Amino acid sequence: MTRILTSAFALLLTGLVPAAARAQTAPAVPATAAPATVASAYFAEKSANVFRRFSGDGVKTLEFYGPVLGFGDIGAVGGVSRYQVGPSQLKFTKASANAKFTRGAINDAAGVRLWTMWFADEAVLTKRFADHGFAAPAFKNVDGVRSALVADPDGEWVQLVIAPNQPKEAYGRLEIGIAANDLEKSRAFYRTFVGLDELPPVKDSVIGVTKYSFRRGSTTISLWATPGPKPVNPRLAGIQYVVKPVDPIWALAQQRAIAVETPLGETLPGLVTTWLYDPDQVTNYFAEIRPRPRPAPPQPPAETR
Repeated sequence: MTRILTSAFALLLTGLVPAAARAQTAPAVPATAAPATVASAYFAEKSANVFRRFSGDGVKTLEFYGPVLGFGDIGAVGGVSRYQVGPSQLKFTKASANAKFTRGAINDAAGVRLWTMWFADEAVLTKRFADHGFAAPAFKNVDGVRSALVADPDGEWVQLVIAPNQPKEAYGRLEIGIAANDLEKSRAFYRTFVGLDELPPVKDSVIGVTKYSFRRGSTTISLWATPGPKPVNPRLAGIQYVVKPVDPIWALAQQRAIAVETPLGETLPGLVTTWLYDPDQVTNYFAEIRPRPRPAPPQPPAETR
């Protein structure tokens, strides 16, 4: 990744934590505490954000996630467009001109292949598709769940789940689906390095896989095995965690020989980050916002004192 793209994504953190999420902020780990063995010990939020780079028609892609799916546009920062899903954010920026990604069917590549979101009203959602010139989703009932698989304008997959009459929090959930070339390595990464809670495996009849899921508050990361080795898409998409502090996570990554996309550093004044890769080169981006001391006011010349 170029330093320009890294800086653009880092700019998001100036307005990253929405008011609804601040109440979920976890206490910082005391400086005197023994180093933790998982990154989640330093998480500052009960959710995670996701980002994706588009290479097609960015206007249509942003229209799809904003007006069509109905997620609130919370404004672009540093060239990165942001949409709110509960306490999580979806983030989009344009890929570099020479970026090459494998798209196709869900299992044609490894890495982030599916985002799943929940909606209250199928008719209202379908009407928004029609109003914006998009083909209507083909909803089906499978194992008691009504959902549709659709490709966004950039060719990435989204599952729309209809769940009427649920509490408001149910529509703020976000599931990130990752196809893994080596399922056990990927499970170990999210369980023993990231430190997420692993749920019992579940058969997903819609995409025909067994999913191994990890939860962080309203965010779920679900893994499944690819049908044979598949190409990876480094820099296409990733997961972002707000942490405090980030330094122990970098030290832990060095100890565990975790693949590095961007090493620990102050990306912008007051923003310290490290970008790490999971086994399928999905970016796991850890970011800490550090308060910076205000400069002392200028003192008058000595002769005027």
